[in-house]
Amino acid sequence: MTGEPGSLKGEYRGTAGPLFWLALRTSMLTALTLGVYRFWAKTRIRRHVWSCVAADGDAFEYTGTGLEKFLGFLAAIVVLAIYLGAVQMILFYFGLTLFGSAETQAQVFLQFGALAITSLAVLPLIFFAQYRARRYKLARTRWRAVRFGAQPGAWGYVWRAMAHWTVTLASFGLLLPRMTFYLEKYKADRSWYGDAPFQQGGRWQGLYPAMKHLFIGAGLIALAVVFAVSEVWVMAGLWGTLGVIWAAVGALSYRVNSFIYLTQHLTLGRKSQIAFVAAPETWSILWQMVGGGFLVSLGAGGAFVVLGMVPMLLIGLETVPLRAMIVPSVLLYLLALAISSALSLICISQPILRHVATRCELRGAETLGNIRQRSADTGTDAEGFADALDIGGAF
Repeated sequence: MTGEPGSLKGEYRGTAGPLFWLALRTSMLTALTLGVYRFWAKTRIRRHVWSCVAADGDAFEYTGTGLEKFLGFLAAIVVLAIYLGAVQMILFYFGLTLFGSAETQAQVFLQFGALAITSLAVLPLIFFAQYRARRYKLARTRWRAVRFGAQPGAWGYVWRAMAHWTVTLASFGLLLPRMTFYLEKYKADRSWYGDAPFQQGGRWQGLYPAMKHLFIGAGLIALAVVFAVSEVWVMAGLWGTLGVIWAAVGALSYRVNSFIYLTQHLTLGRKSQIAFVAAPETWSILWQMVGGGFLVSLGAGGAFVVLGMVPMLLIGLETVPLRAMIVPSVLLYLLALAISSALSLICISQPILRHVATRCELRGAETLGNIRQRSADTGTDAEGFADALDIGGAF
């Protein structure tokens, strides 16, 4: 990508060392506090990562706090407990329950039905949490001292997401581009940078080229089914395996290329003066995922082996009583888990973020000076529902 007059290219200034030690310390503190510190841990990591992403020499700033995330989580837990309790009472009224042992086939069927209904009852909350978490992150992100933001609209996103997912599943995935486009448009059209609104352009049909490899993978799997029906098991296994791998790569390719299309049709400003360009490469990201995953496995495996040998060696030499090694063994195990988490950040997440950030560009930067600050968004619940439902776990 070559810069043009009035364009700003993305930068990433982060290095492995600082992020590794920050992730290691915060992971250990999270483990030692039985998970309570994770709200502050995520906040510290976000502040670090945001400060590494820049454009025109100006870095992004994250202003969220661990306390507001913790309080949002507690409030969400109360709401979820009441909501799910009400769902279970309704199920119990109709003779359905998740609890107790099933002794007959009818009871197994009823328990399965209760589980399905409970899952469907949670689904709207997942979509609700996704929108609210995105709104919170935007509200706590600044660039050049101007904050981002998003309008309230979580419940509107919920029913749209459920409707699009229903249509997509009914079409066996053929209408996936339609869902991707309209859900992203709903979010983008309600987002702001200062007093300048984002606008998502383009057409949902324009995402079909991004599905090319998904279609190829599906075709190979269909071919494997044909061989299986013909009882040619070797060919069925060969084409089936190839089809699954191709479809998995195709899913990544779809995410990357749909991101490119949507970004290149995104504008900022009421007169659409500012445009964006993105050119991340699927194979570069795949390489980072595979190569980085191998390094993480190697490093984490080594950490577990080395740290696990210490208590075993001391116990084997009978220099330390078995009881005295319980707490140190647990701490060494937690340290190995923290090392694994930190390695995942520096070997997978950070290289992918660097690749994407440096392959993005903003055009029409000369009009950025016309953008003014907007009032802060309120009622964003600090990702409480996302934390309570354990979704959106990435920084």
